Amino acid sequence: MRPSTGAAYRHIQGLSRGLAILHALNRSTGGWATIAELSEKTGLHRTTVRRMLETLQTEGYVRRSPSDDSYRLSQKVRQLSDGFTDDEWISEIANPVLGELLQKLVWPSDLCTLDGDCMLVRETTHRFSPLSFHRAMIRQRLPLILTAAGRAYLAFCGEEERRQLLQLLLAGNDDQAVFVRNRVLVNNLLDKVRARGYATNEGEWNRESKVSAIAVPVFHGGRVLATINVVFLKKAVSLSEAGEKFLPELQAAARKIEMLLEEKRIQLP
Repeated sequence: MRPSTGAAYRHIQGLSRGLAILHALNRSTGGWATIAELSEKTGLHRTTVRRMLETLQTEGYVRRSPSDDSYRLSQKVRQLSDGFTDDEWISEIANPVLGELLQKLVWPSDLCTLDGDCMLVRETTHRFSPLSFHRAMIRQRLPLILTAAGRAYLAFCGEEERRQLLQLLLAGNDDQAVFVRNRVLVNNLLDKVRARGYATNEGEWNRESKVSAIAVPVFHGGRVLATINVVFLKKAVSLSEAGEKFLPELQAAARKIEMLLEEKRIQLP
């Protein structure tokens, strides 16, 4: 006689915990979460969460970001379900490229994607750069019109998207709204960025008035997917020097990310 399917096998608690963690990661904002966040979402002790994540990482289903110790689903999850977060390309492709860029330039870099009226820092080398003046940059929001990262996006995105973004900024009540009210200034600025192929800022963001940056777009599927910057102190490096010293490597990094996205046939929404 066959045993009853309802009581034939003992419940495997470890498997259930691992699946709970995968489910929590899949539902996390941006597709990433820290051990503390996963512990809260799953109700599991942090030690248990850490042990499960280490196992899942060993098996190739999650990856840890060295920038902020958060964990993300890897592309191997595609073999299990359709719930894979496509933003994983950032840690699997962009992160190593940013590491190579840091070795060449020493000054820190950020990879940013659009987030409403700002750019969201998704990966960064601030934590590892000896010249960094900010260590905790992951998930920081950068003004769209006041930073090189944002200006690079605005200059190279589609015309209709640019119009909508500028309208969004204009409707605000902050420094960005004040800036975009001068439409002639904005148009001239973005025309200049397109003409030379990269964007700059030199302390226009009041919160970072001692900081300069240059940034370039990363394209995929015929649109701007992200931007990469190099950040430095105004008193240490001029914008003209940055253009000469940093721009070739920065552009090469962007092209490498684009090439890897194509080679791996990453499909993004």
